[in-house]
Amino acid sequence: MSETEPADGRNGAGLRWEAPDPVAYQATVQPAAQACVDLGSGERLTYEALHRRIDRCAAWLIRCLEVQPGQGAGGRRVAWLGRNGIDQLTMALACIRAGAVFVPLNWRLTVPELAALAADATPSLLIHGDGFAATAQGIGESVRETVPELRRMDAASVRSGWEAEEPVAGLPTRDAGAPSIIIYTSGTSGQPKGAIHTEQTAFFTATNFALLNRVDHCSIFLCDMPLFHVIGIVTICRSTLLQGGTLLLSPGFDPVLTLERLADPALAVTHYMCVPQMAQTLRQQPGYAPAKLSRLVFFGTGGAPNPPALVRRFLDEGVPMADGYGSSEGGTVLGMPVGDLSRIAAKAGSAGLPPASVRLRLVDDADNDVADGEVGEILVRGPNVSPGYWNRPAGTDAGTEGWFRTGDTARRDGDGFYYIVDRKKDMFISGGENVYPAEVEAALLELDTVAEACVIGIADPQWGEVGCAFIVPRAGCSVTEQEIVEHCRGRLARFKTPKRIVIANALPRTASGKLRKNLLREQYRSESAL
Repeated sequence: MSETEPADGRNGAGLRWEAPDPVAYQATVQPAAQACVDLGSGERLTYEALHRRIDRCAAWLIRCLEVQPGQGAGGRRVAWLGRNGIDQLTMALACIRAGAVFVPLNWRLTVPELAALAADATPSLLIHGDGFAATAQGIGESVRETVPELRRMDAASVRSGWEAEEPVAGLPTRDAGAPSIIIYTSGTSGQPKGAIHTEQTAFFTATNFALLNRVDHCSIFLCDMPLFHVIGIVTICRSTLLQGGTLLLSPGFDPVLTLERLADPALAVTHYMCVPQMAQTLRQQPGYAPAKLSRLVFFGTGGAPNPPALVRRFLDEGVPMADGYGSSEGGTVLGMPVGDLSRIAAKAGSAGLPPASVRLRLVDDADNDVADGEVGEILVRGPNVSPGYWNRPAGTDAGTEGWFRTGDTARRDGDGFYYIVDRKKDMFISGGENVYPAEVEAALLELDTVAEACVIGIADPQWGEVGCAFIVPRAGCSVTEQEIVEHCRGRLARFKTPKRIVIANALPRTASGKLRKNLLREQYRSESAL
């Protein structure tokens, strides 16, 4: 969708509905209940305190963005670059009340990658946390001409600003169908795309996840997942706050600290979610013991398929592991029936069942529904699905009124459980991060010594998958693996940099000139088997 076109937040009667405000509700019904804890700083906030802080931050935003009280921020974007913490959560929720759009940026990316996102989102503010001042400056310098009004501020100054504010009476109402969050994910063309979420899609994603995974007012959810991903900023945060539970925000995943936190009776964590590689890392720690996870109601995995063997190992030890499936665009799409460990074990390898408001189809290349047991592309429809991408023409991608094409394939068994098979396109997942080969190939081709480049995902015991780059040097030139790696590291995040380089004389192509990546995959498997 374009940046000026609102999403459709109409209810069944054709009327628009206002954005829900779960924190304001919880502040009324259980003001003294603990809402969130910042494990980095040790700060704790009740729902009443969080509610007041969000109000002050919203007032600061309205003043900072120089809009009139009562008019809201007019959908202006506020970008955040930094690790998880209460201040980032506060700003995300304050943007809703102020009428702004929150844009969390992936701090793992390089300056050129982040500058491309800033050029697309054109934020009015770029707020950076500790350790990211130089990166924020680099972004500002890179987009000086395309985003001339961009203001950069450090998170500490922003916090001082809102602490001095008084709440504004009569904050504008927020249309539940208006853009609220932009979550960036690379496209298959190599160009970044910002998946739009509204308060409608966030609400239904949170509701779906809470129903699937037994999140309630007694839940204590440890969040290691970064808040620049939909799993962190929407799935975990919104589900916990909607249900009135307690959110524990960690600056990032650390296997030793995470195990300590999961075992700590003072924290009493009931819910935890990570990518399968993180779960495997936890299990391989010297201090791991199943008893340390005994309080968990839900130990979820997502972001990549979880191997059935790993699921069974945890289940055999009494740890309630459950895999799921979702996306930046679709939010929560599938989940296992939490609480029935024997059923999860019997269906190990499955991503589960769709929640109540989600509808799925599996289709072949002609968009015909496939039978149970057959593989088809996953299409999703529901009020949780993004209405589109920022700055993309309406109709480019299906929204709440149509079917969203995930590009992933799956099969469904006779009991209605879905099993993810593969990505229909060439995207692969490394350590829970999506990697699109076209973007990496474009960076490789920046080298004058490279004539052709092709990247595929290959299996890796630590990260699930990593990139393997096939390089054809220009005639009369030579190129080394070290030169390629150093070039990539200056332009791409580490998880996108290929871990294996193959120098080739030529790449297999069809008669029309398209690369035959399937043959390269077969070549790699054959070589690995030797």
